[in-house]
Amino acid sequence: MIITRTPLRASLFGGGTDFPDFFARHGGAVLGTAIDKYIYHTVSHLPSWLFDHKIRFAYRKVEHVKSLDELEHRPFREILRHCGVMQDVEVNLASDLPSFSGLGSSSSFTVGLIKGLSAHQGRHVGQEELARAAIHVERSVLREAVGLQDQIFAAYGGLNVIRFRGECEFLVERVPIGTARLRELSDSLLLYFTGITRRAQEVEASKLANLGRIEENLKKMLQLVDRAYDALTGNAGLAGFGRLLNDTWLEKKQLDPAVSAPQIDRLYDAGMHAGALGGKLLGAGGGGFMLFFVPSERQAAVRAALGGYHEVPFAINAPGCTIVHS
Repeated sequence: MIITRTPLRASLFGGGTDFPDFFARHGGAVLGTAIDKYIYHTVSHLPSWLFDHKIRFAYRKVEHVKSLDELEHRPFREILRHCGVMQDVEVNLASDLPSFSGLGSSSSFTVGLIKGLSAHQGRHVGQEELARAAIHVERSVLREAVGLQDQIFAAYGGLNVIRFRGECEFLVERVPIGTARLRELSDSLLLYFTGITRRAQEVEASKLANLGRIEENLKKMLQLVDRAYDALTGNAGLAGFGRLLNDTWLEKKQLDPAVSAPQIDRLYDAGMHAGALGGKLLGAGGGGFMLFFVPSERQAAVRAALGGYHEVPFAINAPGCTIVHS
């Protein structure tokens, strides 16, 4: 049995500039981190001659099918096809956090499954090959309106700046900060669930359809990546980094009306009024998780103000997709 563990991610700056439609003309960059919340796949051999099915996939439902084309779960079906697995396989899925919540779970699913199936076939897949395979499946096979950052964070892990250029070129740069500063950053980030889930592709497709209108906003968000990088790697306190999160959230809200909603704005305003220096909704928008930057001395007040929402403790700089059992 192969077990893979694939991190979810928190996109902090530059989201939206990781679409080839944008970065092929203007360049792109994101600053973000893999977090210690994971998707798990178990992949094992199914002796189909003993059963009345050849493929079994257990997620929020269980599918037992005799052929690949009978699978209802389209991403699972096409990833099996991409990996050349047509029968005699059983896969089980588990996740620390819900899907469709702005943490890149769809790409973590793709990355983890490709890694697990490849290992099941006796083949090692490196980080770059894994990220590129997931990008190919999601964008070219499934035709999903997704950028490139989620697959890369899932494959590589870490706290990174990822820079994009050309048609599909990327460079992963680890953010060079010391252990104490990394811990301070992680401890300053609070994560709250809005109670709303949504499919990112719907929000992203709307943005791409209006790319000409939002290009200037995306350019400003791109500039904030380098400012945030300088704030992290400089000698000043991290408060400036926190305030930049507010700046990027204000730009992000201009990308599409579906990015925010009254319920989301109320959550954000409550956190800011209670002492957060900045924050943003993670992912494409419309729901999912809200991230706040809150200095330690203000966290009690913020937690009190947001007592009606679920906080999810987490840490940043998690490792990329890993085989934890084989």
